[in-house]
Amino acid sequence: MRIGHGGQVFAEGSTLIESGLTRVLCAVSIEEKVPPFLKGKGRGWVTAEYAMLPRSTHTRTPRPEGRPDGRAVEIQRLIGRSLRAVTNFELLGERTFTVDCDVLQADGGTRTAAITGAYVALYQAMEKLVKSGALSAMPLTTSVAAVSVGVVAGTDLLDLCYEEDSRAEVDFNVIMTGKGDFVEVQGTAEDKPFSRQRLNALLDLAAMGIRELGAVQATAIEGARTA
Repeated sequence: MRIGHGGQVFAEGSTLIESGLTRVLCAVSIEEKVPPFLKGKGRGWVTAEYAMLPRSTHTRTPRPEGRPDGRAVEIQRLIGRSLRAVTNFELLGERTFTVDCDVLQADGGTRTAAITGAYVALYQAMEKLVKSGALSAMPLTTSVAAVSVGVVAGTDLLDLCYEEDSRAEVDFNVIMTGKGDFVEVQGTAEDKPFSRQRLNALLDLAAMGIRELGAVQATAIEGARTA
């Protein structure tokens, strides 16, 4: 796993995250306004958008035309929920932070990579506002990251690639905070049901992976400060 700082110089925060052959560019934009349901409440908002480039996959994926891509909508809502879970909205003021997550290359785990990279880009953007005095304190209460786990040929695996995911007997996406709390767990048995013991083992494996991702995130944030 690699998380590089920068990538889009005009964005308030941006990073390129690479996990195996999967590459996702995450960029943050800040607007001095909020959605109508938050107007006048003195609180901010964090949201996300997600898209895949046509040749990010093995064969060309057509661009959406005139109708929303259901999978993309589901994933961007997941990214937004994950980031909002670790944000203190009262510290944002009436601002909206939008994180665009664009998949440059996909080999499994694009949603988990997007969440992990989006946090780093969002931290960068918020830290700039703290340093400028526009924010009184860092609104992010802890980190958030995501990883896939699964069972392939009877073996528990971490961070599945496309080939492994396509053969998985059990497949999970796990989102956790830096404090070890769960934000979301998405999991299913593709064939036979799995036991509570296996579920616990997969969650433990995911927690180990997310601790490692947290260290990579921290290194990327520090690297952006000194760049």
